[in-house]
Amino acid sequence: MKVVIIPIIVLVVSSVFSQQKKESFSSMFSIENKSVTVFTSADSTSLKLSRANSNLTFRAFNQPLETDICIFVNPNKQFQTFIGIGGAITDASAEVFAKLSKEKQLEFLNAYFSSDKGIGYSVIRTNMNSCDFSSKSYTYITEGDNELQSFSIDIDKEYKLPLLKKAMAMIGKKASLYISPWSPPAFMKDNNNVLQGGKLLPEYYQPWANYYVKYINELEKEGIPVWGLTIQNEPMAKQRWESCIYSAEEERDFLKKFLGPTLKKAGLGNKKIIVWDHNRDLITQRVNVILDDKDASKYVWGIGFHWYENWSGGNQMYENIDAVNEMYPTKNLLFTEGCVEKFDSKKYQLWANGERYGKSMINDFNNGTVGWTDWNILLDQYGGPNHVQNFCFSPIHADVTKDELIYTPSYFFIGHFSKFIQKGAKRISSVASRSKLLTTSFLNPDGKIVTIVMNQDSKKVKYNLCIGMVATEIEIPSHAIQTLIY
Repeated sequence: MKVVIIPIIVLVVSSVFSQQKKESFSSMFSIENKSVTVFTSADSTSLKLSRANSNLTFRAFNQPLETDICIFVNPNKQFQTFIGIGGAITDASAEVFAKLSKEKQLEFLNAYFSSDKGIGYSVIRTNMNSCDFSSKSYTYITEGDNELQSFSIDIDKEYKLPLLKKAMAMIGKKASLYISPWSPPAFMKDNNNVLQGGKLLPEYYQPWANYYVKYINELEKEGIPVWGLTIQNEPMAKQRWESCIYSAEEERDFLKKFLGPTLKKAGLGNKKIIVWDHNRDLITQRVNVILDDKDASKYVWGIGFHWYENWSGGNQMYENIDAVNEMYPTKNLLFTEGCVEKFDSKKYQLWANGERYGKSMINDFNNGTVGWTDWNILLDQYGGPNHVQNFCFSPIHADVTKDELIYTPSYFFIGHFSKFIQKGAKRISSVASRSKLLTTSFLNPDGKIVTIVMNQDSKKVKYNLCIGMVATEIEIPSHAIQTLIY
C-alpha cells in the first residue's frame, strides 16, 4: 500500500509564563517525515523506561473500524500550559540523603533532577516549620515571640538547605520551589499545640502572615528562590501530627486581609499563592467561597489538591478537578501531594503502587492540572523518619545500612511524564477508544508531541496512534505505561 502523508499544521502564539493558561509558545507541528520513539515500563519484565530498538512510521489510516483500538491525538485542540513535575524535599528526605555516601548522593540527584541521566524533576515543595516527616516538632521562633524577633532557620541548615541548594542548582532556571506550612507555633493556636489540628487565633493573623515573609526572605538570602506558597497543608484535617484547621471563610479572610496584602507590601507580590492544598472531595466548596470573593481571588494564582479522598472507601474524584477548571478557567490547578500510604518493605516493587500514579497523573492533567508534585522524594528502609510513625512509600528509598538506593515502580511511572514533557508544553487532545487504555498528550516547545498511554488490562494490546488521517500501530504489554515521542 502506498503511504499517504497528510500534514497537520498547528500554529501557536507566543507565551509568558505567568499567563500560561491563555497563551502558548511560537511553534509549528507537522506529521510529515515523523517517526515515533517508544519508551515502555511494564509489570513483571525488565522494561523500565526502556527505549524500543526501532522507530515507527505513519501510514494512511482513514476511517477506523469498531474493532480497531485507537488513541486519537489532535494537536489543533490545545489546553493548559505545563509548568513541571516534582516532589517534596522534607526534613526526612534531607536527613536520609545526608546518610548516603557521596557516590550515592550524586546518583540520587541525577536520578531525580537530571533530564538525561534521570527523570527531570523541576518542581520542589518544602515544609515551613516541621511536619510529620520531620524527626521532631519545631518552629523558627521561640515560643511566645509574636514579634518574630527570634526568627531563625538555623535548624534547616544541617540537612534541608544543603539538599535544596543541590537540587535547585541541578534544575537551574526551570525550577519552581514552593513552601507549605503544617502548623503555626503553638501559642498562636486555640489548642496551644502544633499537633492535633486547632485553629489560628485571630489576634495572630498578622504575625503569622509576617512569618511567611520572614521565611521566604531567609530562603532567598540563602540563594534559594521561592516561586510560590500554599496557605496551609490540609486545612480540614485534624491530624496527630502538625496540622491547623481553616474553614473556607477563615482561609479567605486570612488571605485577603492579611497574607495577600502583607506579601505585596513586602515586595513579594509576585509569589504564586495556592489555596486549599487538600483532597479533591471538598475542593469545589473551598474555591467557590474564596474565588467568588474578588478581594480574595485577586491574590490567588491557583488551587492545590491531594489524592487522599479515598480514605472514605470511595474512588478518586478526578471529576471534581474538571469542575473547578470549568468554573474558574483563569486559575491554575496544581497537584501538591500524593504518596502510597502504610509502608511495607515487602511491597517495594508492587506494580499497583506505580499504576496509582499513572492513573492519577493522566486524569489530573486531562482535567486541567498544570503541574504535579509528589510527596517525599526520599525515605529510608522503614518509610521514615517520621516523628509520629506515619510511615509511607516514596519513589526512591534508601537502605542507609547498605548505602543502597531502591527504585520503586512509582519512580518509573512518574518518569514517563517528567522526563519527556517540557516546561511550557501545551496539553493537546488525546482520547482512547477503549476504557482499558488511558492517555494524555502534550505539544512541547521544541515542536515534538509527547503521548502517554497506560494499559490497565492483564493482556497486551495493539493500538493505532492516530493523527488526523495517518496512524502507526503500537503494542503495549499488559499492565504497562508507554511514552511516545514524535
